[in-house]
Amino acid sequence: MLTAAAGRPKLPAPELLASRRLTAAKRSAAAMNPSQNLYLIGPMGAGKSCIGRRLAEHFALPFVDLDHELEQRTGVSINLVFELEGEAGFRLRESQLLEEQSQRQGLVLATGGGAVLSAHNRELLTQTGFVLYLPAPVELQLQRLARDTRRPLLADPDRRQRLIVMAGLRNPLYESIADLTLQPEHGSVHRASERAIHALCTHWQRTFADA
Repeated sequence: MLTAAAGRPKLPAPELLASRRLTAAKRSAAAMNPSQNLYLIGPMGAGKSCIGRRLAEHFALPFVDLDHELEQRTGVSINLVFELEGEAGFRLRESQLLEEQSQRQGLVLATGGGAVLSAHNRELLTQTGFVLYLPAPVELQLQRLARDTRRPLLADPDRRQRLIVMAGLRNPLYESIADLTLQPEHGSVHRASERAIHALCTHWQRTFADA
């Protein structure tokens, strides 16, 4: 549900306004821009990988977890990529892999939480697939990631503040490219997947590769 902020609203940055205008144009032309690919975006702990696998199974499509695929290609963990190459090096590898995967015809792909930071990545996602956004409030992230020690961006003594800062930067970007948003509810991954399937059957104009 949308609510109006008190007082005069704060305008987004010009580049975000432009992104939203492009996204609005894409949505209005959805009937003329169907897609074979389904992309899941959202913050860490949103359930992109678990839900993505169930969606891939339902729609009989291959599933790709971008972070896992990057680890398979490099032969090392994302933590080690960050340690050796920094976040900039990781983001470059992430963008190259996303560009490669976006050329495929018919897949479900779960992105990493920070993939949307790149304008090029956002364009790839919107131009080559249907984008499903899975939001996750900070409190839910803290619950789900309480025992997580694999993610380098969570290596911070104050996880809550770290997640708040990340949400402030990334959430508007997720929203700007989403074709469909599935709001979180209490319940199992199975229940969330069923809700996603129902919503996608209504909103995703899926196309199929030529035989």
